[in-house]
Amino acid sequence: MSTFLLRRPAAMPAAPTFLFLLALLAGFSPPSAEAQETPPPSEAEWLRYPAISPDGSSIAFTYRGDLYRVSAGGGEAVPLTSHTGHDFMPVWSPDGRHIAFAGHRYGNFNVFLIPAQGGEARRLTWHSADEFPYAFTPDGEWVVFGATRLNAASHRGYPTGHQSELYKAPVDGGRPLQLLTTPAEGVGVSGDGSFLVYHDRKGGEDPWRKYQRSAITRDLWLFEAEAGEHRQLTDDEWENRHPVLVEEDEALYYLSEESGSFNVHRMELETGQRSQITELEGAPVRFLSASDDGFLAFGYDGGIYTLDPAEGTPREVSVTVALDRRTNDERVIPVRDGLDEMAVSPDGKEVAFTFRGDVFVASVESGSTKQITSTPDREVGVEFSPDGDALVYASERDGRWGIYEARRVREEEPYFFAATLITEEAVRVNDRQNFQPLYSPDGDRIAFVEDLNTLRILHRESGEVTTLLTDEHIFATGPSHQFEWSPDGEWILFS
Repeated sequence: MSTFLLRRPAAMPAAPTFLFLLALLAGFSPPSAEAQETPPPSEAEWLRYPAISPDGSSIAFTYRGDLYRVSAGGGEAVPLTSHTGHDFMPVWSPDGRHIAFAGHRYGNFNVFLIPAQGGEARRLTWHSADEFPYAFTPDGEWVVFGATRLNAASHRGYPTGHQSELYKAPVDGGRPLQLLTTPAEGVGVSGDGSFLVYHDRKGGEDPWRKYQRSAITRDLWLFEAEAGEHRQLTDDEWENRHPVLVEEDEALYYLSEESGSFNVHRMELETGQRSQITELEGAPVRFLSASDDGFLAFGYDGGIYTLDPAEGTPREVSVTVALDRRTNDERVIPVRDGLDEMAVSPDGKEVAFTFRGDVFVASVESGSTKQITSTPDREVGVEFSPDGDALVYASERDGRWGIYEARRVREEEPYFFAATLITEEAVRVNDRQNFQPLYSPDGDRIAFVEDLNTLRILHRESGEVTTLLTDEHIFATGPSHQFEWSPDGEWILFS
């Protein structure tokens, strides 16, 4: 088993940073006791899933995988959870005394309940499927949640894991009950419990996709509980999501891409009349919620915003968080499981492989390992050159896949796993997608795939590129072609 050091990206390379710190410490003297003060908490960014309390006084949200609560007017946030599992999607109880949320604490997301002032979380659901809370029933005795647990037998012709059912779980503990077998997400419950509003899910499209126009975009629906009937409220080619009931259930606010980007819209339930409330550009509006008197809270561009519909101008909530890091900036990670691919060096003494999107080389005898690339981009398809002095691989950088080569610099260092100086060169980087590089037996040429379905040969010395096969001969939906050079380098064998 090998290990490597995983380091958070720094502004300076390791050695210069070390020298800079030595120089800094040489002339450093500690401040006097009077001058030492606790630094103020920093203003937090990338706040997610804001949910405003029923009385409009507080907002619960997710930050770095934990739940926090802050005044609706802004200020320092109070932590509600501190578990190593990821906690998100807070939902307030009608009386504002409790918050339900989804917690990844036992291998998957389950529904938990916690006091609104903080405390020990209590688990409400126990299924192995992911479960996500949407609302409480008006009496506060049940939490309405979605999960792919048990579909109707009549749906057996189209079983799928991305279209969930709707359930409710008792807050005092007990067996959940199924409400709907049809997908219903972002649910809101009327004040008397007689109907639900929700958005549907017709297909498997990623919920974070923007600017979608298709037949499977989400629409809003109303479900009459007693009659068991669904009434479609929107039927558009754009996305409509997250309905929130207001004004004694006579109207609702929701998120829509009707104008191009997600913004807050309003609908009168009796007449169906619609209007756009916000006109924010760039980032989409997410995570809409409302207090009992219709005061809105939502997420936008990593921040939390509130909106009094009577005023019409969104206001960003300034949130500060006094938070220490949960883990060290650096940690040692075993290079053991999750290796994607391997290539053996020509002399059989080294093995190159990819792990967590980077290229590594390990000694066959000692297991000593050297990390070759350390980028936020993914590297795949690593191969040794015929002389063993270089490695070639594909990497996705700046939105384009290109071919890169890493080479040992010092002749006195014959192995990658012990090399102290390695250089990288871009071999084939352009406005195309270039994958699957493979050296010829003499190392003078590199075969590669361009734009998925074109096999080409790059002549290293001249830079000339020869096309061998096009989409008339080969086809794939990803970089998964199978081809290899003949021993004399005169032929390409492909499937």
